[in-house]
Amino acid sequence: MCTSKYTSNLVFVANHISAVSSFLQHTDPMLKKRDEFEDMLEERRNSSDFRYALKCYTPVVYKNLTPCDANSLKSMVLQSDQLHYVISQVSKETGRTREDLQEEASGIIEEMAHRLQLSTVRFFAFALCKVFKTLFKSICVNEDGIQRLQQAIHEHPVVLLPSHRSYMDFLLMSYILYTYDIALPVIAAGMDFMGMKVVGEMLRMSGAFFIRRSFGGDKLYWAVFSEYVKTILKNGLAPVEFFLEGTRSRTSKSLTPKLGLLNIAIDPFLKGEVFDISLVPVSISYERILEESLYAREMLGVPKPKESTSGLFKARKVLSEDYGSIHVYFGQPVSVRQLAEGRVNRCQFSLTPRYIPMRPNEDVQTFVNDTAYRLVRAQEENMVLKPWVLLATILLQAEDLERGIPLEELTEQALWLRDLCRQYGGFLHWPGMCSKVISSSLSLHHGLVRLSEGNVYLALSGGPVSPEEQVLSRAVPVLSCVSYRNQALHVFVRPALLATAVHTSASNNKQDIFNTFSFLRNMFCNEFILCPNATVQDFEEACFLLVKTGVLQVSQQEMVVTPRGHRTMSFLSRLLLPFVQGYQVVCAFLCEKASDTLTEKEFVQAIRKFVIKQLLSGTLRYPEVLSSDLQKNAFAALLRLGAVHKVKSVDQTGLKINKVTVNSLEDTLGKNPSLMSDSNSLFQKIISNVFLGGKLPTPKASVARL
Repeated sequence: MCTSKYTSNLVFVANHISAVSSFLQHTDPMLKKRDEFEDMLEERRNSSDFRYALKCYTPVVYKNLTPCDANSLKSMVLQSDQLHYVISQVSKETGRTREDLQEEASGIIEEMAHRLQLSTVRFFAFALCKVFKTLFKSICVNEDGIQRLQQAIHEHPVVLLPSHRSYMDFLLMSYILYTYDIALPVIAAGMDFMGMKVVGEMLRMSGAFFIRRSFGGDKLYWAVFSEYVKTILKNGLAPVEFFLEGTRSRTSKSLTPKLGLLNIAIDPFLKGEVFDISLVPVSISYERILEESLYAREMLGVPKPKESTSGLFKARKVLSEDYGSIHVYFGQPVSVRQLAEGRVNRCQFSLTPRYIPMRPNEDVQTFVNDTAYRLVRAQEENMVLKPWVLLATILLQAEDLERGIPLEELTEQALWLRDLCRQYGGFLHWPGMCSKVISSSLSLHHGLVRLSEGNVYLALSGGPVSPEEQVLSRAVPVLSCVSYRNQALHVFVRPALLATAVHTSASNNKQDIFNTFSFLRNMFCNEFILCPNATVQDFEEACFLLVKTGVLQVSQQEMVVTPRGHRTMSFLSRLLLPFVQGYQVVCAFLCEKASDTLTEKEFVQAIRKFVIKQLLSGTLRYPEVLSSDLQKNAFAALLRLGAVHKVKSVDQTGLKINKVTVNSLEDTLGKNPSLMSDSNSLFQKIISNVFLGGKLPTPKASVARL
């Protein structure tokens, strides 16, 4: 892992970071000025919803073109050269007639296509006004971002890329655009919503088009789908909206971006069919998530309820709850043309007719992947963090979840963490005096937290049930709080990786610390948005933030924690402890309990039982290790590192465990969660340094040999 190119970058950090830090000490702690927000519900509370729904709606369109109707769009897709070419190829491969395939393509487009009707949009506008005013105190939007979006839609085809944390996201997006007289988007939606009958059709008439979760090797379906999206973009018929993460994040962390739809959206530019395309990241931040309890139970293995109209009506009881505020930030439109300049040679697309589908080469794949990560990071940076995010983070780090934290201590820690978050560039909304802010947050999240005799603690439920059921029941509020803490992880993750590396490295030597940082970053790259091939940049960013805030002193060869830096280092290291212990437990399970006949499907159930036993025995501290998301990410990391291999058979996918590699990783993360005396345990080193205080002498880490 030690390379000369990394060494030169580390020298750069040492030479320049002190000067930059000295300069920033005289500036405002906010690293970035962002647009201000306006509450769009304020006007709705003071005027007629009926008049609002029936207002004159004249949105700006691309170069003042007249949008075509839904039937004309379908005809354009079915008559396209690309679809005719694919039909010809599939006919040769399968022996089916072209007429038969053309009829199937017509059926696919009928099932898929949106059918926008202004009357339905007006109905939703009226209904959502009533719902939003009941559920939320405010919906705050950056109007400067709205103006940038209006300009972008007029000049180029636009792709809207909102974050995805709730079912509410796509309804909220359309509601905002209708309010500000912006062209409604055509929205990619899963087929699940079609099962909602009346509601599903109403969504279709509001701009949703429905696609299968997986296409497999269905070339015809892929051709119809891709041509449908590209026809909308090439002709500027409407903004196209989809979720870059592919699905809702049940943990409130950003998910690794899915590249399929982004590849399709960028293709018209690469082939010279449009001059440019604007990609607009949108960050939607909820003070309280409607599905918080549902998500926690899903992470514990409770199946997701099937979307249905009856289920929607049963969920109307949420209208009696208060869900606080929403902040929606429309980011700076990103020009695909500018991103591609000097990175993609578009001449290669001139050698093949446009209608012939081409698999992207390695350069294009790398470009699209880097673009996707950049956009997700832009979403993260513009997420508005509410006070409860910091309070949940503090409560989860309490020594004893049962006893909680004295309110006075919670207040002091919240003020300290607020300032640290701002110094690290977090977009924090802190509306007023600390005591009122904390009181309001605790009241809003009354289902997760209790205040009794001056102590604040999580509302851990119990009852006359089996020990295993009690563990799962008590994990629900913990996982709900974890989902709020996760909203701030993008602010702290790089400094936290460095803090953990400093605590656990074999020495204060900068290269040793970088090696440990690199190992941790590689291990946890499924957990967080860490751009590929950016290890040095992330290390430099972490160094910059810790030096800037007086936590680290960096010389040519060493990195040393300052006396004032121990509190920050302790906090940052504790942030990663649940992930370190979770991955440690997965390694221990594979080494000790996993059989040679274990299948991929059985893995999650088996690891959950193993974790419950560890929690009951007291050898595992963090209930969030029960999260199937953490377990699947750990499994993905082990697959990527070659510790586990998939072996496909006729009816199932088995797992082949490379015990040598798993043992090697286990040596680094810790022999066993229960063997707390193991001096080579990464988890034990962090525990010693964080909870006992100070930098203890540690034996040489085993990172280098990995």
